[in-house]
Amino acid sequence: MKKTFNLFLVLSTITYNTFAKPVQNDDPSLLWFKKTTEVIQFQLNKAAQTYKPGKNPRSVNPDGTVRLAGLTDWTTGFFPGSLWYGYELTGDKVLADEAKKFTLALDSIRNIKNTHDVGFMLYCSYGNAYRITGDKIYLPVLADGAANLYARFSPTVGAIRSWDFAWLHYPVIIDNMMNLEYLYWSANQFNKPEYTNAASTHAFTTMKNHFRKDYSSYHLVDYDAKTGKVLSKKTHQGVTDESAWARGQAWGLYGYTMCYANTKNPKFLQQAEHIASFIMNHPRMPKDKVPVWDFDVHNAMDTAELAPRDASAAAVIASALLDLSTQVKDGKKYADYAEDILKSLSSDAYLAKPGENSYFLLKHSVGAFLYNSEIDTPLDYADYYYLEALKRYAAIKKIQI
Repeated sequence: MKKTFNLFLVLSTITYNTFAKPVQNDDPSLLWFKKTTEVIQFQLNKAAQTYKPGKNPRSVNPDGTVRLAGLTDWTTGFFPGSLWYGYELTGDKVLADEAKKFTLALDSIRNIKNTHDVGFMLYCSYGNAYRITGDKIYLPVLADGAANLYARFSPTVGAIRSWDFAWLHYPVIIDNMMNLEYLYWSANQFNKPEYTNAASTHAFTTMKNHFRKDYSSYHLVDYDAKTGKVLSKKTHQGVTDESAWARGQAWGLYGYTMCYANTKNPKFLQQAEHIASFIMNHPRMPKDKVPVWDFDVHNAMDTAELAPRDASAAAVIASALLDLSTQVKDGKKYADYAEDILKSLSSDAYLAKPGENSYFLLKHSVGAFLYNSEIDTPLDYADYYYLEALKRYAAIKKIQI
């Protein structure tokens, strides 16, 4: 039976306590979801009022100021995407109006050619905008961005170049798996079958060279652009080249689950399930299922001095597992694990109280520990994938918004 939550709340000038009305609900197990969506609606509305299109909130600096993402920042598409997901989760049309403004401000990203991150930047913003509204105003930017992403594919290497850094030859990072979704979608939308071929070839190349025998992943593989030969396997994120950087494992899980959804190639599904097993059965996964920033740090399970948690990794894992749960016969184990993650992230330990956390949703993420950057801070992409996971959870549970 469908459960209905009355979440259409006006937030313009009133306080949180004013609109936190009791809701008739005969399923106490879902009260956490109702509370969470109320916080989401309040925080996103306040954030949209506080920040300006084109200068999106990315994280919080150690001094308490907000780090903003400009048009060339790889994370800049996540805040508009969060507003779109917030609209879907709450039905608040104000959020849809704000989402449109923050999305259209990213128009010039269509001209960026020097990074794979245009997938994050445009598909999370413009992609969600078109999916939800069907407004063709978003299509030209999406077409240009996809063409630029495809242009970074090398048939010789069999992969899309991630970065253009001079000190690397042809670097491919595990994060790149996430941006294949943009190509799969664009292949269908713009009748570009070569995009599908590039995306799948990249996924197979990554499967061959990024993963160890236990299905953990390297962060970066550097190739010889002329021959496609692997030159080195290393990290720019994990504690060591051989460690399991938590968000990297999450990227891989999400990526192969998505690749299977788009191609139905059983090899991608098998890879996704292997990665899921590595994550879910890892002896250093904390009880609340929110991993520390790298599974192999020395204090990953030290109760006295636990390494910083990465809520962003947990959010990506939850979203991926919920997607995976709908594609296999025994999906309940994935859905249950993801539900545990979402309940942890929605607890007071991780979910911000209304008006706090500079209007971000989640606390306790890690951007780049090795560079002393964004440690134990909110992150825009943690919020984005958390919202996506909640939306997927609502669909699976048939919660009527």
